[in-house]
Parts: sequence; C-alpha cells; structure tokens
Amino acid sequence: MTKARLFSGMQPSADSLQIGNYIGALMQWRDMQEEYDAFFTVVDLHAITVPQDPVQLREKTRRTAAQYIAAGIEPSKSTLYVQSQVPAHAELAWILSTITGFGEAGRMTQFKDKSQRYGSDQASVGLFTYPVLMAADILLYQTEAVPVGDDQKQHVELTRNLAERFNARFGETFTVPEPVIQKETARIYDLQDPTSKMSKSAESQAGVLYLLDDVNVTAKKIMRAVTDSDGVVRYDRETKPGVANLLSIYAALTGREISAIEDEYAGRGYGDFKKGLRDVVVAEFEPVRARALELLEDPAELDRTLAANADRAATAAEETLSAVYDRVGLLRRG
Repeated sequence: MTKARLFSGMQPSADSLQIGNYIGALMQWRDMQEEYDAFFTVVDLHAITVPQDPVQLREKTRRTAAQYIAAGIEPSKSTLYVQSQVPAHAELAWILSTITGFGEAGRMTQFKDKSQRYGSDQASVGLFTYPVLMAADILLYQTEAVPVGDDQKQHVELTRNLAERFNARFGETFTVPEPVIQKETARIYDLQDPTSKMSKSAESQAGVLYLLDDVNVTAKKIMRAVTDSDGVVRYDRETKPGVANLLSIYAALTGREISAIEDEYAGRGYGDFKKGLRDVVVAEFEPVRARALELLEDPAELDRTLAANADRAATAAEETLSAVYDRVGLLRRG
C-alpha cells in the first residue's frame, strides 16, 4: 500500500534547536515517518528572508540537519534534505507568485508581524513572498499531509487556495494538501519568563533549553527555573505559570499524565520536582546531543547524506515542475 506523502521543515535559525522544537516537531516527525512517505527539509531559503551571516548560515544548516537525524529522523526512512539543494523550490515559487494576489500575500500575519518588527524599509520582498515559497515547498511533492501548529494554519490555507486556483486555470496538476493538526502538545514557555513562549530569539538564554547545551548547563537552567512561593506541585496555568510549564515539559517527555506527576511530587516541594525533571530532560537530550555532535565531527559524510537525499527529493520535484511548466506553456529545454 502506498503511503500518503507528508512535508515539513524548520529554519536553521540558531546553532541549536530548543526543547519546544523537539517536543512540538521532532518527536512527532519521528512517529510520522513510520506512517507517511515523509519529506523533511531544512528551509535555508526561508532563512535568508532576513539578514544572515553566510558562514554562520551554512554551519547552522548542517547543525539543524544533524539534530534532525540525532532526534530520530532517519534518512533511510524519510527524505531529509536541504531546501536550497533542490532548485525546483525557487522555480515553482516564481510560477505560483504569478497567480498570487498582492493583497492576498499582504494579509499573511507573519509578514505583518516581521515588517512591523523590522520596519517596512527593512522588510524584503522575499519576506513578503515567504508564504508563496512555503506553498511551493508543499505542492512540489504532491503533498497530502502537512503537520501544522496554530501559527502556520494560514499558510496552509493559502497553499490550498493556490493549488485549487492553478488546477482550475491550467488543469489538474497539484494535490490539494490537508493540514494535519499535530497531536496536542503543550506550548513550552521560557523558564525565566513563563508567560512568554520559549524562543531561540529570547533576550536572555537562561530560560531556553537547547538540545546541544552541555548537560550541566541544562541541569542548572532547570534548577533555576522560576516557580512561585507556595511550594505545591500543581498545574495551574493562570496562577502558577512556572510550575505549569515544568509539568508540561515533564509530561511531554515521559508520556505521563500531569495528574500522575502531581501525585508523585505531592508534599515533596519544588526541589525534588526540579531534580526529577532535570533527570528526565538530561536522559532525553544527552543521546541526541552526543549523536548530533558525532555527525558534526564528519561534515563531509553529513553533506554526502544530505546530497543523496536532495537527489531523491529533486527526482520527485522535477516530475511536478515539468508538469507545471508544460501546463503554463513554458518552452523547456530539450
């Protein structure tokens, strides 16, 4: 039986992924690769919509790919590649941009947010057309399933609209993808500011748990996490955001119910609770960290793995792109 095709990816925006990326994406991708014909990519073309240092971008791309593999995304089971190594992504994005309305693109919330943050003079045309490139990423592989969180639903809807518009205008060409609402995972908040989502771009790194942090650094961050003064391990997002956040992490990594963890630490205070969470996080992260660093010690071999997967992706992408060029009326080189 042919597996349905799935596509997803992350930007190489930091030297290390953080625990929110791990729980919200990588853990779920690891399971999805068993069920789907999965394409997972490091979206470096998306990354350059804001200024990047070229040397650092190349290094971050390798490090992100290494963490995918170390977390269990297997190149033998999934097609794991770097976006820019398959030129068809950019080629299809241009075609799709010609059927995307200016107002339609301008309504995308990510562009609004980033252009407000950086200022309209600093917001690039690439940032404006970011969702069109994302649509190309998905449609290029005749993707049937796209795992999404709340912040990406609008982009998947645009992708569906563009697929339907192209099909109506030029004939059936694209599979119209369906969003796969990822299984409920708690939003992970900053350990020092548990009212703010944990982010690689946080002003202070003290509240961010990175996959590639040294084990002692990870342990210290957890032991210093903000809680409250009443000493009761109980989930209450409104009045006990720090404790609730730590409980969410504990439950996500162990697969246990929050109520069972509350019962285990009843009457024991925050010190014991944090030590327990520290042990859980370290046990989960340490083999991932070790494997990622091992992969990065041999960048040539990692590059060969990614190139082989890019070849596999390019074969699938070229089939779609060829059909698109033919439908649109472009004269392809013989």
